[in-house]
Amino acid sequence: MTREEFKSLFDRNFDSVRSYIYYRCGDQDMATDIAQDVFMKVWEKDFEIRDGKIVGLLYKMAGDLFVSTYRRKELDSKYRNTIELDYYSEAPDETAEYNELKERYEEALATMNENQRIVFLMRRVEGLKYGEISERLNIGVKAVEKRMTLALKYLKEELRVQI
Repeated sequence: MTREEFKSLFDRNFDSVRSYIYYRCGDQDMATDIAQDVFMKVWEKDFEIRDGKIVGLLYKMAGDLFVSTYRRKELDSKYRNTIELDYYSEAPDETAEYNELKERYEEALATMNENQRIVFLMRRVEGLKYGEISERLNIGVKAVEKRMTLALKYLKEELRVQI
């Protein structure tokens, strides 16, 4: 293929190939890059221009290149999401504070009124709504609300941080 033939092919088809890819991906920059890569491959491979069959080949190459680019980006994205950066490490004093608070929380739960503890754990651990709790315990919704309020008040008092 001569330089003039290639320039003519490029001028006639570049915008339509780029638009075809743009409609598939919605990214103008990616569409331009893929269209340029397609024409670079055509130039490097020195394809013959026969009866317009090259136009179909351009679209086929563009579609294939788009799919491979999309898959590569997906794979790259999945890989990046699996990497866990350990830029935050807990200081020993923070770990000690957390463990102390956890111990105090468990003690507070153990000493809490049984009715309040049951409602609190059904709501917070099982994620039940007040209506569901009232059905399971055969009590009214207002009784569930009251027990939950008292449980939260008790925990707040027991876990108050000493300064």
